[in-house]
Amino acid sequence: MTLDGQVALITGGGRGIGRATALALAGAGADVAVSARTASEIDAVAAAVRARGRRAIAVPCDVTREPECQAAVDRVVGELGGLDILVNNAGGGSERVPLVDSDPGKWTDTIALNVLGVYYTTRAALPHLIRAGRGKIINVGSGMGHGVATGNAAYSAAKAAVWMVTQVLAQEVWPHGIDVNEVVPGPVLTRLTEGEFRTDAPPPFSPSERVKPPEEVAELILWLATRPPGGPTGQSFSLARRPL
Repeated sequence: MTLDGQVALITGGGRGIGRATALALAGAGADVAVSARTASEIDAVAAAVRARGRRAIAVPCDVTREPECQAAVDRVVGELGGLDILVNNAGGGSERVPLVDSDPGKWTDTIALNVLGVYYTTRAALPHLIRAGRGKIINVGSGMGHGVATGNAAYSAAKAAVWMVTQVLAQEVWPHGIDVNEVVPGPVLTRLTEGEFRTDAPPPFSPSERVKPPEEVAELILWLATRPPGGPTGQSFSLARRPL
């Protein structure tokens, strides 16, 4: 599985799944741009990529702001010479209450981070991928975007939108040699979940599940990034151990 000569941009690349993905793609030969709001984190990831012998840049960006997404993609193309792989990993949601008790500001922020972030970054990247006649777009989704879970409507709605965007876009761009797929990680131990997850125990919501490290999700993203032309597109690939 080689990505020699290819350039990848990973949003939310400073830690967790994003960091693991940056290192996995670099290990397969890709040059990597890591993007997030916290400069110190993406600087550290870029340095780790360079230590593996690949080119890397850290691109500070708030994916909820369209001009910053456009500027980030332009910088990646300008400094690394192109763009072949986009991993839309930035996302999250902190409000877990019934809809009637939800805060409109937090609801809007959740939609902006998870949906508009994918839209802005993808829209900026598409002209470069279309011009190249190839590319991979991999959206990090959630099982909550495929099934009903009470008390977290904003995040569920946002991830459902990402899944629909994945399917629609796959049908729009396959003639240009671009594949678009979703990855559903299942429960993963990250900085955001370390208060409730342990890797030696199932998560509290499902005894059949196994909490996994970010590196396992990165392996699946790497597999999708290395599919040959004519590989899967418009599909959801899940690491969960329960029906979505």
